Amino acid sequence: MNKREFLKTGAALGAAGLMGIPSFGKTPPAAGDFNKMDVLTDASGEYVLAPLPYAYNALEPHIDEATMKLHHDVHHLGYVKGLNTATKMIKEAIEKSDFGMVKHWERELAFHGSGHFLHTIFWNNMSPDQGKRSAALDAQLSKDFGSYEGFEKLFKAASKSVEASGWGILGYQPHADKLVVLSAEKHQNQSQWITYPVLVLDVWEHAYYLKYQSKRGDYVDAFFNVINWNDVSKRFEDLKKALA
Repeated sequence: MNKREFLKTGAALGAAGLMGIPSFGKTPPAAGDFNKMDVLTDASGEYVLAPLPYAYNALEPHIDEATMKLHHDVHHLGYVKGLNTATKMIKEAIEKSDFGMVKHWERELAFHGSGHFLHTIFWNNMSPDQGKRSAALDAQLSKDFGSYEGFEKLFKAASKSVEASGWGILGYQPHADKLVVLSAEKHQNQSQWITYPVLVLDVWEHAYYLKYQSKRGDYVDAFFNVINWNDVSKRFEDLKKALA
């Protein structure tokens, strides 16, 4: 896939300003299969909830089974349903030339779209088998953060400092050839356009409250025990190749 084809495909997923990139679990797709990494839609274009790439209890003791079931089957499914509804209503507005509710449905599109795309990346960013960071990813982390340890400290601090609900995000900026850490306090609002998430951490309370209650910091620390570095490395390397 060349750069133009990649950007065209990315634009189709950009309703919320964030690129979803969902599911290969432990085994990365073959070279050139970047757009097959995540399952966002079915063959008809309807947004769908892909199954987890591991068992609900696979990430214990760091993330518990009850939280995974509630988070994936209820919260993420809610984003998928909301995104399909918003998409349908905007289509009807176009067909009827009635745009009186367009502000509402565009907001719904952004909110649920961001929730769907980011959660899909989140599930695949984790695994009971962490793998290892690729040499290319390690080199980029060192270039942009001084060292892997510098990145880890910044990512944890950014994730722990999100006010109310949001995400910690490691994203790649192809135009600057730079990795950046972002704190997204409202995932539909706070982003940097043309920054592609490669590692995301959900710090909404529903992601950790059953096990960690108000101790978000403990949850953020525990997340580093389940990061799927094979997935993160693949996302980064494929992005860099596709957008070179």
